Amino acid sequence: MRAALLLCGLLAALAGVTQRAAAADGAAVYLQNCLMCHQSGGAGLAGQFPRLAGRVAAIGAKPAARGYLVQVVIHGMSGNITVDGRAIMGMMPGFAQIPDADVASLLNYLTTLGKQPRKPPAPFSAEEVQAVRSGGARSATEVHALRESLGIAKIAP
Repeated sequence: MRAALLLCGLLAALAGVTQRAAAADGAAVYLQNCLMCHQSGGAGLAGQFPRLAGRVAAIGAKPAARGYLVQVVIHGMSGNITVDGRAIMGMMPGFAQIPDADVASLLNYLTTLGKQPRKPPAPFSAEEVQAVRSGGARSATEVHALRESLGIAKIAP
């Protein structure tokens, strides 16, 4: 019995280390690919680059919108959006070269930034990213149209 409890404790500790490592990996992906535009902590630059802090978690908490977040990272987005009451006309490049596991880690990291929704999003997985990716390439303007069709602005203004 004692050995089983010790084993359970060890497994729980390892799971915590794995979760922290995944978050650290997501932070590293963010630092390498996103920081220059979206700034430290996902704060963005008003009127130029949208804030991600709090917004990614709100969007990711909506099952129908999760694929949109994956699409934005992989294929980018181009078009007019309004964030925090400020219009942004921008072009985000796609990062299709980022492996599925790293896209999932990045999105999981982004969901930890800023104000959290009442019901936090489920963690993203490499399998979820791969399923979206296997749906085929989209242009940055098609991703923008997907944003509009999902009403993302109402989910995370």
